[in-house]
Amino acid sequence: MTAVAIPAATPKRADVARPRWVRPALAVLLAGTAALYLVDLSASGWANAFYSAAAQAGAQSWKAWFFGSSDAANGITVDKTPAALWVMGLSTRLFGVNAWSVLVPQALMGVGSTYLLYATVRHTSGAAAGLLAGTILSLTPAAALIFRFNNPDALLVLLLIAAAYCTVRAIEKAGPKWLALAGVAVGFGFLAKMLQAFLVLPALGLAYLIAAPTPLGKRLLHLAGALGAVIVSAGWYLAVVALWPAADRPYIGGSQDNSLLGLTFGYNGFGRITGDETGSVGGGRGGGWGTTGLFRLFGSEMAGGIAWLLPAALLALGAGLWFTCRAPRTDQSRSALVIWGGWLLVTAIVFSYMGGIIHPYYTVALAPAVAALVGTAAVQLWRLRDDPAAAGVLSGGLALTAVTSYVLLIREPSWQPWLAPAILVAGLLAAVAVFFINQLGRIAARGLAVLGLVTLLAATGAYTIATAATPHSGAIPSAGPSVSRGFGGFGGPGGGGRGMAGGLLGTATPGPNLTALLQAPGHTWTAATVGSNNAAGYQLASNLPVLAVGGFNGTDPYPTLAQFQQYVHNGQIHYFLGDGLTMQGSTGSDYAQQIATWVADNYQATTVDGVTVYDLTT
Repeated sequence: MTAVAIPAATPKRADVARPRWVRPALAVLLAGTAALYLVDLSASGWANAFYSAAAQAGAQSWKAWFFGSSDAANGITVDKTPAALWVMGLSTRLFGVNAWSVLVPQALMGVGSTYLLYATVRHTSGAAAGLLAGTILSLTPAAALIFRFNNPDALLVLLLIAAAYCTVRAIEKAGPKWLALAGVAVGFGFLAKMLQAFLVLPALGLAYLIAAPTPLGKRLLHLAGALGAVIVSAGWYLAVVALWPAADRPYIGGSQDNSLLGLTFGYNGFGRITGDETGSVGGGRGGGWGTTGLFRLFGSEMAGGIAWLLPAALLALGAGLWFTCRAPRTDQSRSALVIWGGWLLVTAIVFSYMGGIIHPYYTVALAPAVAALVGTAAVQLWRLRDDPAAAGVLSGGLALTAVTSYVLLIREPSWQPWLAPAILVAGLLAAVAVFFINQLGRIAARGLAVLGLVTLLAATGAYTIATAATPHSGAIPSAGPSVSRGFGGFGGPGGGGRGMAGGLLGTATPGPNLTALLQAPGHTWTAATVGSNNAAGYQLASNLPVLAVGGFNGTDPYPTLAQFQQYVHNGQIHYFLGDGLTMQGSTGSDYAQQIATWVADNYQATTVDGVTVYDLTT
């Protein structure tokens, strides 16, 4: 097979010689994406109540907004840096505290991500490739899940695509300013989801080092400047929190030492890789959060969100590198392959082998790379279809996608059972026809292109629409139709009912009598309870601060028993809710259990709407 140069769309060709149909097609893509992510958005209610309660707190207190506190009284923060909460908090300040104002920012981030991916791919591969990449991103189930939810992954994806766009612009003319902007985007990605943002840095740095049209010394200097931009844009917040007097700010949730650096490198850092996470509930060394290994992304937990086009993306990467192996060093097509391929490989390998906490929705971070690789390859290979090598790769990609779709769909035998065999047959027929494309007329070739696109998008698109049509709530949402919802999916743990405590990962749902009880003002915290999800439900219902004893997992060393007793002595906490811990970690503080035991030993318990209530003022 002879290496064939894939023609790159230079900035001039992409911007000036853009066909007339591009703008209308882009408008349709963005309008369709907006409809997919916005229609019936409030059906998920508070979605992840943990973050919704923090957004509520940010609407009531600027200090809570800045630190990402779980409550407006600033007892403890969420277990992430707060950039995503800054956006949600501003939205709730503008439009009031409701499900719509909490969720809309993420939906708009999804539309913005689609546009930015289109713009990034267009700069290197042309408008058609950009449109197809944007379409694939929008029709990725994990993307539909996250852009209709209020986890920080939505902002992370938007910022990382922005970083890729800036890197592409920087490579065009060796522009250090664009490269510094890429560093700023990654730095703020850190403020959204900490070290995960840095997984794209090797790909962005390598692409610039290889392809920027300037001498090596300048390339290294520009990369050093961009690294400085990353450090400054991420580090300023770390510095502020470290220098702020600990007694005058909330406890840093998720840490065992009230330190944002400890949270960064421990619970949310290297502990996610090794599984040695102090304060984690479940998991642990040896793959306690699911089987690790090369095929983890194709397992039952994660495949539905991302695996539909993952094999095709890997094939596209390999073929693209082969076809551009003789291209000049500064070739834009190859630099794009380095960006998206490096992004995909590094992130996929980390997700596949990390032994700590990992959830299926994390795979949304792979979606831009998969979409860019498949979108670019499909368009470029179609343009080169007269070459047998290109036609063979295109045919193989269609067949591979059809088989992958079939394998994933038959795992859902009760959902659209006709779809799997239909896609398999249509895809294999299209693959065979593409291989003999030279023998077809123009009209037949266009029909074949349509059939190929349908094969490419049908399964992932159907699963995405089903995901968007299914309400999701709880701490661990999963992509897919309601018949296949996972733990934390539709309804979520602890959902519904006259009133109930939510447990570790479920949100408490107080009944009307308990809600009325909690709405009595006059205390710093209207109540305290173990775990942030429980506290979130009570806080959202009462619109008053509720102290999350022990933070998210109930294993944070805040408050200590002595601190809690002092709060009670000062009349700062009205009620304690629940009998104590429903789940405990094998490591971390046991202060929450001490507090629950002390309350039960010293105060009279009553039951209100099915929830145990202790009045700490009597």
